[in-house]
Amino acid sequence: MKEMFVERHEDLLRIVIRNDGVIEEYFMEEDSCVPCYGEIYLGIVKNVVPSIGCAFIDIGYEKNAYIYVDEKFNNGNLKKGDSIIVQIVKEGSYDKGPRVTGDISIPGVYSALITSNTMVNFSKKITDRDFKEYIIHNIKKPKDTGVMLRTAAGNAKIEDINNEMKKLYILYNDVIMKANYNTKSGILFNNGGIIGKILRDRVSFYNLSVYLNDEKDYISIKNFLEDSLYNEMESKIFIGKPNLFEHYGIENELLKLLNDRIYLKCGGYIVINKTEAMYVIDVNSGKNIKNYTKERTAYNTNYEAAEEIARQIRLRNLSGIIVVDFIDMKDELNKCKVIDKLKNGFCDDKNKTAVYPFTELNLVQIARKRVNRSLYEYIYENCDVCSGKGKRLKFSYLCMLIRNKIEERVCGNNIKNIHITLNTIYERSVESNMLQFIRNINALCLNIYLTYDSKLYYKVEPLIFSSQINALSDFNVYTSNHSI
Repeated sequence: MKEMFVERHEDLLRIVIRNDGVIEEYFMEEDSCVPCYGEIYLGIVKNVVPSIGCAFIDIGYEKNAYIYVDEKFNNGNLKKGDSIIVQIVKEGSYDKGPRVTGDISIPGVYSALITSNTMVNFSKKITDRDFKEYIIHNIKKPKDTGVMLRTAAGNAKIEDINNEMKKLYILYNDVIMKANYNTKSGILFNNGGIIGKILRDRVSFYNLSVYLNDEKDYISIKNFLEDSLYNEMESKIFIGKPNLFEHYGIENELLKLLNDRIYLKCGGYIVINKTEAMYVIDVNSGKNIKNYTKERTAYNTNYEAAEEIARQIRLRNLSGIIVVDFIDMKDELNKCKVIDKLKNGFCDDKNKTAVYPFTELNLVQIARKRVNRSLYEYIYENCDVCSGKGKRLKFSYLCMLIRNKIEERVCGNNIKNIHITLNTIYERSVESNMLQFIRNINALCLNIYLTYDSKLYYKVEPLIFSSQINALSDFNVYTSNHSI
């Protein structure tokens, strides 16, 4: 059974897709002004640099976006001061602005309206010639735009595809109208955000259960699923507790993503490391020391690791160059099986991914297209304790985790005293403004006892007995209805 969990907080949206109890994909979106993949902007050309084949464009964001400039992109005559409609194709990073294109695409479930040509185009996964001929002769396409038929169109009625095209063309004309009446750079179309993208691209609506904690998201998704195009699909929507992930046991699974070391059922493990240029994944046999031959042990560990590596790459949204150091194998057939297992893990991945054969050093190279930011970019920040040389879990993200844990512990239990243990690397952040920390974790109506420990990120414990409270009396940092 497919489940989609949507948990929204003040400044962060988190989405998990779970299949038969196993988390398949994890998405995050911050409520900020950072340009996101698929958004369309009106931009102003600030600079054209022929030596690198790029132009830099002001889209109303602190960092200029960049666009490749060439005759083949039909933008070779761009000059400083020009207005241009652009779409985000690659989100920015801490040191680089987003990459944009002048070829606009407005996606639906079955098709996408495109401006790069005026033809009827098909997904590579659509191979049926008769179907293509039928679509070409029966689709009602606008004359001034093209259309890309997505894989889902293979199971759709032509009436549904044409109805969707009408809606997409209305959206497109709305974008053009906004651009014509605006003189300042800024956003024209937000593409439905990450929720809209997932509903279009990532999930099947048959036997889908959606769990949410926000009324607006509930209405938005309900309207989407009740649309005439999708009214035959069996979906159920539930709105529940604010801390959905904690309630359904998802939070503990997600916290495992903070670990660089992931253990395999066979006893082996993999280690994921990030360098300046790439990600490096090391495979180790660990406790997988059964009475097998060396080759058999290596194959068993590598085969299981291949599946987990693909899963971890997608969960953490790793992209760019990824190098996997498998345990040495001599048998070429075993190598092929491991490569096939690794490739299968990306077969339905929406991010374009290429897996290359083993090198002479038993290394496997993976190239995965960067679209959105990785998990690391969302939840880690520079650590001020070590002068920015290391990374730590974002303080704001940590406060959200603590807030969820407190709500789960306190709700309906009449608990007023909470003991929080934090890692020592957060002591400076907390002590500099204790009252703000109490607000951030939504604990103004509680009595908070706070200690620090260098061996863990955080821990939340309810204090039930007076002996517990007395033992921690020296660590009482906040008492309800009193100032610190």
